[in-house]
Amino acid sequence: MRGVCRRFEDVVALQDVSLEVFPGETVMLAGPSGCGKSTLLNLVAGLDRPDAGEILIDGAPIQGPGPDRSLVFQDGALFPWLSVRGNVEFGLKQARVPRRERSERAARALERVGLGGFEGHAIHELSGGMRQRVAIARALVMEPRVILMDESFSALDALTREDLYGVLQTLQAETGATILFVTHNVRESIVLGDRVVLMAPRPGRVQRTFEVDLPRPRHIDDVTVARAAQRVSNEMRGVPDPEEVVW
Repeated sequence: MRGVCRRFEDVVALQDVSLEVFPGETVMLAGPSGCGKSTLLNLVAGLDRPDAGEILIDGAPIQGPGPDRSLVFQDGALFPWLSVRGNVEFGLKQARVPRRERSERAARALERVGLGGFEGHAIHELSGGMRQRVAIARALVMEPRVILMDESFSALDALTREDLYGVLQTLQAETGATILFVTHNVRESIVLGDRVVLMAPRPGRVQRTFEVDLPRPRHIDDVTVARAAQRVSNEMRGVPDPEEVVW
């Protein structure tokens, strides 16, 4: 992202945002409401266009949505009239992947997220956490270069979120996918991220970037996670650190 700006009438949502995300990296976009995190994610997804600046993947400008990027929404955005298998296979069907290959790839993706055997279930038969697993499987099955996640765990209860933190860390290690993840939850950003990009509001811009050099797997209740999250929270609130925190 190079000098990205986005304006909605008289509101400047993003101003001069520049950020590089490296292959296989998990970057968390954190910050208060109204700082342009989701706007930036939509630009990367190709669902919107910047008013100035550019967004590129390996030097090629993003012109619109593409199979190299998959987006996981906050509410899953699943099709209730399709089965679990039908939802996971949907993108493959649009890409005209043969039926047998679709079925095999969907089965592998569902196994990866712990839903093997649920292929024939209806969406309304699943819990909230299981629905988000289906959404993640739908993203994975396309074998994208980049997975974009827009507060994908925020609507879930604490225990389900913690379970999915482990799932996502395992999937990233196995697939090597690049992940750009929007969150309001500072501890979540430390658990999942290789870097946390803290954004400031009105206009949205990069305030500071934190490197997270903690061993994986990480847990939300780890002391080191809590200490690192406190440092990010202090920066977000403008509270000076009483001492330099060693991550």
